[in-house]
Amino acid sequence: MGTPLHTDLSSPRDAPQARQSPSQSRLNVVLLLLAISVLINYIDRSNLSIAAPVIKDELGISAWQLGKLLSAFFWTYALMQMPAGWLVDRFDVRWIFAIGFFVWSAATAVTGYLHGFAALLTIRVILGLGESVAFPSYSKVLGSYFKERNRGFANSVLMTGLALGPAFGMLVGGSAVAEFGWRPFFVALGLMGLLWLPLWYAWRPPRPASCGQGARHSAGYFEILRQRSAWGTCIGQASINYFLYFLVTWLPFYLVRGRHFSLTQMARVGALVFLMSAISAMATGKLSDRWIQTGASPTAVRKGFMALGHVGIGIALVSAVLSEGRLFLSMLALTGVFLGISVCGSWTISQMLAGPRMVGRWVGVQNFVGNVGGAVAPALTGFLLDRIGSFYWPFFITAVVAWIGAFGWYFVVGPLDEVDWGKHVKAVLPASAQPSGT
Repeated sequence: MGTPLHTDLSSPRDAPQARQSPSQSRLNVVLLLLAISVLINYIDRSNLSIAAPVIKDELGISAWQLGKLLSAFFWTYALMQMPAGWLVDRFDVRWIFAIGFFVWSAATAVTGYLHGFAALLTIRVILGLGESVAFPSYSKVLGSYFKERNRGFANSVLMTGLALGPAFGMLVGGSAVAEFGWRPFFVALGLMGLLWLPLWYAWRPPRPASCGQGARHSAGYFEILRQRSAWGTCIGQASINYFLYFLVTWLPFYLVRGRHFSLTQMARVGALVFLMSAISAMATGKLSDRWIQTGASPTAVRKGFMALGHVGIGIALVSAVLSEGRLFLSMLALTGVFLGISVCGSWTISQMLAGPRMVGRWVGVQNFVGNVGGAVAPALTGFLLDRIGSFYWPFFITAVVAWIGAFGWYFVVGPLDEVDWGKHVKAVLPASAQPSGT
């Protein structure tokens, strides 16, 4: 049987690298660059929330309109997840990711020059388009180059970048917006982000061996949706994105308008939540790998930590909105701890279940469903604030969503064994079209 034709986006200089295994030192640099890109990713998607009180007053918009601005990013981000997953499985993930990175960084810089609600809404949609390739690309790289026993820590490094993005954005961004205004803040972020691209070009890993292979007989989205565990990861990811984006988009506004903090105080307290998340994610990733290496069941460890994180963050959120003073700050810090635990294993679980050949598409499905939750959280919160004028219900709803996610990860996701995709392909292909051999 001949080799199926396929298109790839690699350059001729990459061809000799396809047969090379990257050294551990190079993989460490790749992991560091990916973590930095996650940090930039989350600064760029959360920067609007940092400037939200100022923008709301400058444009004279309602809380409902602000909620739509905050959620607009997620419209294209969610809708493009499955196409993005197909792209990174089908073509060279290194170039797909670089193109998306350029689009979202440029969109961030352009935001600082725009005036009016419609223009800001449009650029947030474009930002979502660029960032849509990010997490399918991260899982493709980690699933292709990192061994399962080390993926807990590798994924936790990325989750540390995820947590440090909002932390850095709030800590530095809050002070920068107060000092210089929100427009220079956006322009500087976008232009500085573009400096990452030459580093990626220099240190990117060799072309994945699976790039473009098996496209003709690969399992597709229907086969993914036949997996009970896929539905479990989708439920869990929708829960994660709901409470994560609730915190990313509305926590700064809540601290300023709900708790009457200054912009500087908001920056420090908001940064505390995400700094605690970063520390917690790193510790959880390392501990889970160590536990598995001593003989513990990967299924019990990975799923157990996910359930613990989701249950804990729900309790911490309810406690925070009902408390005052030092207890309030302690509950916010505890929210950060459980946030780190709850996000640490989500992609690790999907990488184990999907395997390197299908991980882009699996994560695309998971992140599509997840970002429907992400899009609902900021818009629903804005709607409730306009109707009832209180943050109590938004916090309670977010806690319930977190507990539903715990159920999905622990009870709907099955044993963490890689799906036999060849069996599923043979089951749906006619006999004459099935691949030869075993």
